[in-house]
Amino acid sequence: MMGRRCRVWWPKQLSLRKPSSSSNFLLGWFVSSSPSSLDVVVAFAYTEFALSGFQSSLQGILRDTNGRMPVLLQDKSMLCVVGQIFKDLIEEDQPHSSSCGCHELSGSVEQCRDNFEGNGYLIQMLCDPKEQVGKDITWIPKLHHVHWNGKIVYRCDVHLILYETPTYGAHHFSLHPWNLFEQASAPMRKPKWVDELHQKHQLLDLDTVILAINSSATAEIVFERSTGPMTSFVCFSTVYMFLGFIWQLFAISMASLSALFYVILQFLYRLLNFASDSSIYLILVKVFSSSRINIRIRGSQILYWPIFLQDNGMRLLSSVEYAEKAALHKHSMWSSLAVDVLLGNLFGLVLLYHAESACIWILKFSSNITNELLRSGCVWLMGVPAGFKLNNELAEVLGMISLTAIQIWSTIWIFLGSHFLYFIRGLAISGIIFGVTIPAALIIDLIALATLHVSTLHWLISLLYSTQIQALAALWRLFRGRKWNPLRQRLDSYDYTVKQHIVGSLLFTPLLLLLPTTSVFYIFFTIMNTTISLMCILIEVTISFIHATPYIKIFLWLVRLRRFPSGIWFEMVSVWSGGVDSPRDITSPSEKLRTEKDLTGEKSSVVVSFLHSNFLTVGKIIMPHYKKVLSGKPRTLVATAAYGVLTGRRIPSTIGTDLPIFPWMLISYKEYWRLCRDSVLAYYRA
Repeated sequence: MMGRRCRVWWPKQLSLRKPSSSSNFLLGWFVSSSPSSLDVVVAFAYTEFALSGFQSSLQGILRDTNGRMPVLLQDKSMLCVVGQIFKDLIEEDQPHSSSCGCHELSGSVEQCRDNFEGNGYLIQMLCDPKEQVGKDITWIPKLHHVHWNGKIVYRCDVHLILYETPTYGAHHFSLHPWNLFEQASAPMRKPKWVDELHQKHQLLDLDTVILAINSSATAEIVFERSTGPMTSFVCFSTVYMFLGFIWQLFAISMASLSALFYVILQFLYRLLNFASDSSIYLILVKVFSSSRINIRIRGSQILYWPIFLQDNGMRLLSSVEYAEKAALHKHSMWSSLAVDVLLGNLFGLVLLYHAESACIWILKFSSNITNELLRSGCVWLMGVPAGFKLNNELAEVLGMISLTAIQIWSTIWIFLGSHFLYFIRGLAISGIIFGVTIPAALIIDLIALATLHVSTLHWLISLLYSTQIQALAALWRLFRGRKWNPLRQRLDSYDYTVKQHIVGSLLFTPLLLLLPTTSVFYIFFTIMNTTISLMCILIEVTISFIHATPYIKIFLWLVRLRRFPSGIWFEMVSVWSGGVDSPRDITSPSEKLRTEKDLTGEKSSVVVSFLHSNFLTVGKIIMPHYKKVLSGKPRTLVATAAYGVLTGRRIPSTIGTDLPIFPWMLISYKEYWRLCRDSVLAYYRA
């Protein structure tokens, strides 16, 4: 028969000082994965005298405490009295349950233990201050016996695991990685051995155990609040009333200010919707598309701040792991907004201070690009570029069209350049007020608007080049006796007439001879347009990274690394064989462990270990957010751009990165004001 295994998860703080009472009740959870395996998660201890003071209401207190625990934990186990620990050693190996040494659980304590998940189980622990493990541990408990489904078990394989009680803002334990994005992108099909492994009966429900450990601190707090005396002091109540009044005024002020912004944003939103059918609005949306998206994001972030600050409820915060992740999600929006505004102030102040110098430099740079690159390049292409002999007539026509468009746009740019200083200052002020992403998006739209003549010329040359390529491909299929079937998307055989072959030959020769001239102009403007598109894409990716970077996680990782666990590991410090005596140090491998047999003839041993966590690196915290932003788009962009260059189609100027888009909030003004006030007051109550 398989030996019985009992794992006792013991809070480390209970072993830091000697027990003050001779007998203490242990409260926690029983997690039984199989008939031969039992996990006992001890949350906290209460003295027998303190617990007997509220025997009549103990069952209701435990029921209320369990009601505030996570639902997943309630489905597996309930908080109950899991056993007793005695300060003094008692006699061992008692043959009958009536004389096993356990104190009789009186009244409601016994009733509560039977009504919850602990029915059929009860442990008895012994305190021996002479035994010590580690520098900080004063004493460690020793399992004397277990009441296991009506039987008393004195000898079983015991694993005593000491853990540090998780606390919010300090540390917690976690079995699952934080990178949920990679989990979602993992292949759905699994090997057969994985399915067979899941079908086997597990001897350890580690998920429930870790969830119980993460909920132990909250269980103790709720239990103590329910059992603690109701005391009140006049001086403290007066201070609390004064602080509550001040916080009420602060909440009303914040709600009123936010409601004012809400009214302004809703007015602008409805005004834009009213003018959405006009041609001017459609043109502005097309020209300032990037700015419109980022302004909408900033407006949504301003509107949604009370939603992120809403109280998530005691049940969600009962587990430290859940509370930590909820807090990180809650603070992610305002931290991103704060860093965005901080970077915007740095950018705006520097740009505002050097506005005139920046204006002069930009105008000079654009003039140099127009004169020394565009005009000179077109004139060079009209001659003999790189020794290639081109068609003079076609090269002159394309060159004159390009020079005329460049001259017209240069004249317009000279007129706009006199007012360009005001745009630079407006760009700096927008960065100071709204953050760096707004002026960055405006810069993208400004680059697209300032290089409109280049993109237009590239579009015209691309149209001519792609038409020539398609005509040559169709004529080449004519010579091969093939025809493209658009319905089946394939090449079919086709018998052409002699006249069709003659016409095809007459068209194929001039198109083929004119192709080098068209290709040279196409390559030149493609290089120019691709450079402009790469600049816009680089700024777009920078904006997406600013939105996606988890600033609050990076800051907390630098301050307190233990708030980001990823997996657990056990540090085994000693092994005991044969019950409560004969300690053996695991660091002595040459020493063999002595085993004994209990009344049933089973071997027994005791292992003592500490529970530790692995922690995430800063790269593992940041990379999932960046991968979600890109999510394979650069690879798609490269393939699309390469196909567009070869076929003469337009090259995308954006990659469409993921941005934190929220649906626009449309609620009444009073309801929004009340939502803001309740969100601020929730922090005071917490």
